[in-house]
Amino acid sequence: MSELRKLKITEMNRLTVEEFKEVDKLPLVVVLDEVRSLHNIGAVFRTSDAFLVNCIYLCGITATPPHPEMHKTALGAEYTVDWKYFKRTQDAVNELHNDGYTVLAIEQCAGSTLLDELVLEKGRKYAIVLGNEVKGVQQEVVDMCDGCIEIPQFGTKHSLNVSVTAGIMIWEFAHKLFKLR
Repeated sequence: MSELRKLKITEMNRLTVEEFKEVDKLPLVVVLDEVRSLHNIGAVFRTSDAFLVNCIYLCGITATPPHPEMHKTALGAEYTVDWKYFKRTQDAVNELHNDGYTVLAIEQCAGSTLLDELVLEKGRKYAIVLGNEVKGVQQEVVDMCDGCIEIPQFGTKHSLNVSVTAGIMIWEFAHKLFKLR
């Protein structure tokens, strides 16, 4: 059996903040629609840093950095990942469409695409909209999106925590987009 040894932080070859700011990011924007938990927001920042997300759009009641409670889960990623604030999520979606993004709500909808069936296209830019912890993505926002993606679930619960959903979605987009580079 081979020796399994945890790596020291100095062995991980992580980017510096300056290198992160300069590196080519994924053509992916994460939109948080009325997300209320500072811990969820921080976790989305941290995951977005890990997978080179281009930007996070914080909308409505979603808090913006800096904030000590957000920092507990973001661990500094709120300073590396670019972000923008919009009072209305609809304005964020309009801007994304005007900038050539395909905008997809992460929501359980009639006609949604199951995550394992999602096909991404080389050269396209994508944005994913994640909703409020209780109400999900606002219907008015869903109506503006180019489609919906649903994570297949097999147990008795019909939803996942928004930061868990973000982690699954960001990983899947990163995995597929890195292959298209």
